[in-house]
Amino acid sequence: MKEFHCGSLVPGCEWHTRAGEEAEVMRRAVEHMRETHGETTIRETMIEAIRSRIEKARDAA
Repeated sequence: MKEFHCGSLVPGCEWHTRAGEEAEVMRRAVEHMRETHGETTIRETMIEAIRSRIEKARDAA
């Protein structure tokens, strides 16, 4: 599982997602950026910033 915490990119945002594939995490993160943060254009730098913050999911206790 992979996960992304938006707060690592947008301070104060508590949204996060996890999925089995990095591509699905990216899709959800881009959708979140558009819907919640009003990003109308997702540039390559944004994609790189998201990708660099995707981590292996920690096991739930």
